[in-house]
Amino acid sequence: MLRTLVIAAHPDEPELYAGGTSALLARAGHAVKFLTLTNGDAGHHELERAPLARRRAEEAWRAADALGVVDYEVFDVHDGLLEPTVELRLRLMREIRAWRPDLVIALHGDGAGHPDNRAAGKLAEQAVELVTVRNVECGKPALERQPVCLLMTDYASGPVHRDDVVVDVAPVAQAKLDACLAHASQFLEFAPFQRGLLDQVPSAGDVDACRAFVDKHWSEFLGPETFELAPYGRQADAAELRRLIPFGEERLTR
Repeated sequence: MLRTLVIAAHPDEPELYAGGTSALLARAGHAVKFLTLTNGDAGHHELERAPLARRRAEEAWRAADALGVVDYEVFDVHDGLLEPTVELRLRLMREIRAWRPDLVIALHGDGAGHPDNRAAGKLAEQAVELVTVRNVECGKPALERQPVCLLMTDYASGPVHRDDVVVDVAPVAQAKLDACLAHASQFLEFAPFQRGLLDQVPSAGDVDACRAFVDKHWSEFLGPETFELAPYGRQADAAELRRLIPFGEERLTR
């Protein structure tokens, strides 16, 4: 059994950007954990921070159930205020050492887009670089080797993203849609509010219509999932990538 850790900034991002791959790994008998470095408590047009954070944590676990993800950890850090501090680097190191992943999937640390996403990418890189250094103490023993690390694309990272691994997630498309729908506060409320689509949102009880709504408005993230081999972590060749993601197509150019 292999172990994968998906690190993002906000609850709902692991599902949208790597949910299909995670579901395929889970179906193959591997252990997948999601970890978000903020609690998502800024992402709503009506709810205040505290009740929103509680709701998003509940939504995260429903999404995990839809995908077969065995653990979902949400750091109690305010949405919109994530910074790559030493304190958070050590906290993330501790979680990586505790989970002992073979594979880490993280966000890009550079580029445009939400500052939390870029900070989450930087923190993942910094933490992975030190997980094998025994004299950098964080409450968990150092790992013997670094995990292989892949970068997932988000809504703003396309210009800097390279498709080193492409995963056809069609076999788990419904599971990914249901994981997104578990985050109703985002896909049926806040994001439609931001996009001026609230009047088009179906009744939450009409699951098929809600799936169709998400499929229509987030189509760019519901096809094949692509990943870039990160410049940090253990460097993998095509054979090792096939071992870690046996249903992926490798397009390594370096």
